Amino acid sequence: MMSSEKSNARILRGECFCRAVGYTVADAFDYALNCHCSGCRRATGSAFKPFAGIARDRLRLVKGDHDLLIYGEAPSETAPHDVHCKRCGSLLWSVVREGAFVHVAMGTLVDPPSIRPRAHIFIGSKAPWHVITDDLPQYVGHVTEPELQGKTLS
Repeated sequence: MMSSEKSNARILRGECFCRAVGYTVADAFDYALNCHCSGCRRATGSAFKPFAGIARDRLRLVKGDHDLLIYGEAPSETAPHDVHCKRCGSLLWSVVREGAFVHVAMGTLVDPPSIRPRAHIFIGSKAPWHVITDDLPQYVGHVTEPELQGKTLS
């Protein structure tokens, strides 16, 4: 996607379960993955966390700034942390990569994104009771973009 196409991207809405917190994000995600690490499983209460990564400045909080619960390292703009609704507990996004990116929890998007997860990561720590049944590539640990190049979206 060209830079001008990303700047003209459709804007998606997202919200927590109780709708106290709302956000918008450009439909210009750089990647999307299914993370099976134990941290993502505990944060979501699910077998894995489908997330889409985008530059942090492409996400805007539009409602509920007083209803945010920040969980993670000592509060700072660059430390990794998760952003939840403090009322219902929904995980909305994670701040990663020295604060430059967010990983949007795809289940909180109200509008459907154009991207789909392209791989399963951290399957080395996946829940033993979960069976992956799709044909997406699987990685024991993290994955880098060069490893995903050439793979088609599912």
